[in-house]
Amino acid sequence: MNSTRLRLFLASLLVALFAAGCSTPQSRIDKNPAAFARLTPQQQDMIKKGQVGLGFDKEAVQLALGEPDRLITRTDASGTKEIWSYTTYEGADGAFLYRGWYHRYYCYGDPFYPYYLNFPSRRTRERFRVVFSGDKVIEVQQEH
Repeated sequence: MNSTRLRLFLASLLVALFAAGCSTPQSRIDKNPAAFARLTPQQQDMIKKGQVGLGFDKEAVQLALGEPDRLITRTDASGTKEIWSYTTYEGADGAFLYRGWYHRYYCYGDPFYPYYLNFPSRRTRERFRVVFSGDKVIEVQQEH
């Protein structure tokens, strides 16, 4: 195999490995088609676009957005709410450093070492928040 073909093969392999780690609405739908099939056509359309709406259950939110980065429980006079927070990391210059579950850990070395933990000026920004009462979405906040 000549060096050009070898480089092309290695580059293709790297792209394939990176793409395999990316979690998208479609990849989550493919993993759980039964959950997707039980939703209304309007909900299915929203999930394909990575959107959630009032009344969605937790399984539908996971199809649309994936696993939350943080889980928060809030209890007040009206009862207990569960909050799913989806965050992003950015540098001091506003550059995107983190987005999505698949970047949570380094691929090489220690699998429990958080991605960008040693980035000195990173900031955490909540980009999406979903509030549940029981198993249903009652509030959605999204950064624009």
